Amino acid sequence: MAEALAAKVQAAEEAAATSSGAAVESLREVVVGPHPNDAECLKVKEAALQKLTDLLVKQGSAPALRNLLTQLRPLFAAIPKAKTAKIVRTIVDSIAKVPNSNELLLEVCKEQVEWASSEKRTFLRQRIEIRLAMLQMEAKDYPAALHLIGKLLTEVKRLDDKLLLVDIHLLESKVHHALKNLPKSRAALTAARTAANAIYIPPSLQADIDTQSGTLHAEEKDYKTAYSYFFEAFEQLSALDDSRAVAVLKYMLLCKIMTGDVSDVPAIISSKGGLKYAGADVDAMRAVAKAYQDRSLQEFQATLQSYSGQLSDDPIVHTHLSALYDTLLEQNLIRLIEPFSRVEIAHIASLIKLPVATVEGKLSQMILDKKFAGTLDQGVGTLEVFEEAAPDPIYPGTLETFDNLTCVVESLAGRTAKITAAA
Repeated sequence: MAEALAAKVQAAEEAAATSSGAAVESLREVVVGPHPNDAECLKVKEAALQKLTDLLVKQGSAPALRNLLTQLRPLFAAIPKAKTAKIVRTIVDSIAKVPNSNELLLEVCKEQVEWASSEKRTFLRQRIEIRLAMLQMEAKDYPAALHLIGKLLTEVKRLDDKLLLVDIHLLESKVHHALKNLPKSRAALTAARTAANAIYIPPSLQADIDTQSGTLHAEEKDYKTAYSYFFEAFEQLSALDDSRAVAVLKYMLLCKIMTGDVSDVPAIISSKGGLKYAGADVDAMRAVAKAYQDRSLQEFQATLQSYSGQLSDDPIVHTHLSALYDTLLEQNLIRLIEPFSRVEIAHIASLIKLPVATVEGKLSQMILDKKFAGTLDQGVGTLEVFEEAAPDPIYPGTLETFDNLTCVVESLAGRTAKITAAA
């Protein structure tokens, strides 16, 4: 029987080149048909299932993959639970490869969680729930994701499954980071590292931990430490030929730009690792570095518009480039107003080629932040720049005297209290 099934699979492979629909139906009949479930037949069915999922992904047929999971349930009852878990996760991963399938994938994960619960397949349910929490995070349904993560943590800590704990804590850190709750994000990452230190973890998971560490250090403006973490993650992902290496390389270049070491960017791009992942992401960071080096706001804005998919759509890059743009704007404004003691805001706006309202708002913010001394005369639309006053040594000395007098008075009050109590 196994030979007959293998022949069908071979025929379906040959037919796939001309008629993918016929090949899909033929492979589906092999996988879900009423055939024996002995070891040889199961091996053929697994191979057919892999080819079937690949064909359905090429066709972009996510609903067909969803139906396949339901049709395979009789087979799941006859094969080991570990193999069932592998097949389910493979099909779920295949659905994720289909473009614009996130909503459907969310529904599929919920269905599989219910089925796994009813079948008492705890191992499978927990791993699908992690995937479900990840999808909820991507859909920005953070309360639901945190609720599911909390429930999983309670269960998994009881089981003491360290590897699963690492995954859950890492996901928890990412959700809290998305919510801008950095203390909780750091605490979750520390818990993930503690669990990871007790066991061997795959290099890809270690790269995820390093990437998250780099992201949190970058949020704290510690770009040098962040770069070292991103470099470690990039080395591991590059060795695995993982597609995520491109994003990590982009973060490495971002750290170099944020520290002002833009001269290092071309060297990283022209290195072996940089050349391996050359593309739009690397070109975008090269353009940002050039705009920053030239101190050109117009070039910076043009780069953001030209590479919006690589820069603005990436929340991590977008956050730091917004801060970089503000810094660049401040530097340009300070350079422009330096020769003046009184100047029209409209003139500054024309020099920097930005709207008057934008320039006026930024100047007022810079005055409040004490980036320079001055005031805005909005009645006539001018900026008055004051000279930096020389520090007067009398005031610090006076404050120090007051501090000493306070200590003397407190000491005398304490002695008086002791004398009164003794009398």
